[in-house]
Amino acid sequence: MLYQWAAAREPMDDVVQSFWRVRSTTDETRAMAERLLRGAHERLAAIDEAIGAASTNWRLERIAAVDLSIMRIAAYELMAEPQTPSAVILDEAVEMARRFGEADSPAFVNGLLDKVMRTVRGEGEAKGVRGA
Repeated sequence: MLYQWAAAREPMDDVVQSFWRVRSTTDETRAMAERLLRGAHERLAAIDEAIGAASTNWRLERIAAVDLSIMRIAAYELMAEPQTPSAVILDEAVEMARRFGEADSPAFVNGLLDKVMRTVRGEGEAKGVRGA
C-alpha cells in the first residue's frame, strides 16, 4: 500500500480501500498492515531523514521505489515499535526485498536498515538476519 501511495499520490484512504478491494486476509493481518502503513505515512519526513542519513551514496530519489517502500515500513517499525525485535524487522524487510525487489535489493535493504537500526535503536549489528 505504501508503494501504491508513493506511485499514485492518491489520498491514503483511497489507497487502502483500493488495496483491500482485490486482496483478503485475516482481520489481525489487515489491522497490522494498516497500522504500519499509517504509522510510516505519518512519520514519513523523519523516516526519510533516517534513511537518507544512512544512505551515504544514494539520494532517496535514486533508490528503487519498491526498496524505498520496504525500508520506510521497516524504519517505522524500528522507530516506533520497540516491542518488535530488530532482527525480526530486518529479516522481514530482506525477505520482502528478495520477493519484490531486484537481485541486489536484499543486500542493499539489509545494509541500509542495519545503519538505521544502529542509529534509532542504538544497537550493534543485528544477529540472526538471514544472509542478504
